[in-house]
Amino acid sequence: MKIALIIYGSLDTVSGGYLYDRKLVDHLRGNGHLVEVVSLPWRGYMESLKDNFDANLLRRLVTGRFDLILQDELNHPSLFRFNQTLKTEIQTPLVSIVHHLRVDEPWGRFERWRYRQVEKAYLSSVDGFVFNSETTKASVSKLVKTLKPHVVALPAGDRFADVPDIDFNRNSESGKLKLLFVGNLIERKGLELLLNALRQLPAGKWELDVVGDPTIDPEYAGRCRALVESIPRLRTAVRFYGPLDDDQLAIRFSMNHCFVVPSFYEGFGIVYLEAFGFGLPAIATTAGAAGEIITDGQNGFVIPPGDANELAKVLRSLINDRKWLGQMGQKARQTFQEFPTWDESCSKIEQFLLKLGNAL
Repeated sequence: MKIALIIYGSLDTVSGGYLYDRKLVDHLRGNGHLVEVVSLPWRGYMESLKDNFDANLLRRLVTGRFDLILQDELNHPSLFRFNQTLKTEIQTPLVSIVHHLRVDEPWGRFERWRYRQVEKAYLSSVDGFVFNSETTKASVSKLVKTLKPHVVALPAGDRFADVPDIDFNRNSESGKLKLLFVGNLIERKGLELLLNALRQLPAGKWELDVVGDPTIDPEYAGRCRALVESIPRLRTAVRFYGPLDDDQLAIRFSMNHCFVVPSFYEGFGIVYLEAFGFGLPAIATTAGAAGEIITDGQNGFVIPPGDANELAKVLRSLINDRKWLGQMGQKARQTFQEFPTWDESCSKIEQFLLKLGNAL
């Protein structure tokens, strides 16, 4: 098949959603499909609405003679009206890859209403869906009522080629509890919440490594750094690494004891599963699909979103019971091994796309 994939910016963008898209493109190309990436510019939400009237984009998709057009749902403000116009020109199936809905993020009442209208119109304009989790599927179903053809293909955690033998005893050893946060430094990921939880814990009992891009929301990233600098017990125990490549990130995973990203919403949370691969229990929140990966109290914890006190309570319990942490690390690794590989998940998507392309 000849396939177009519409995204914002570069396919190499560092995020779970772009990793999912990138793995799918690599798989499809590896199996002989021609995939052309159609990149739209990163702009603000309101500015992106102008893309709905982009004659050059329309011409490119019409003359490209594609068998199928994939669209990352992140691009919904650019496409919610555009797709209707496109369908008057070609009969090519439009398939949306849905990682999570914008309307599910924490917004004010007016913003949520606005995003709901645009996102609902977009979801109604496509012919099929690729979902990354049952939670995302349920969220879309709630918004559009009747689902069109779809597939749920869970992400995998096996992008690291050489995971070392796991020393589960490292989690049980005495000494400082070594924590790891991996995520872009944006408010949704909850770093500031984590820092406010850590300031409640005794100094000298823990350390935190922060890995993530600070340039996406510089104001928020600056606020987190200022908080660390303003509190001595944080300043001496928190290290910011910025974005890391896979080899460097693997080192961080292998050197820490517990993974913490108390996000305000996750459509899946690939990075929790990746942490499991290194034997790290994970702490997430109940908002979104982390509960499809983490079983509370067994391979990690899921806490209410925005609750720094509860997060501090959980971290304190792990400081005081390292044997329990070691046992959870073993269960985390077992969970990782039960999930599909990237090749298995992408093969599932490929078969769905082939079937949909032949049916429409």
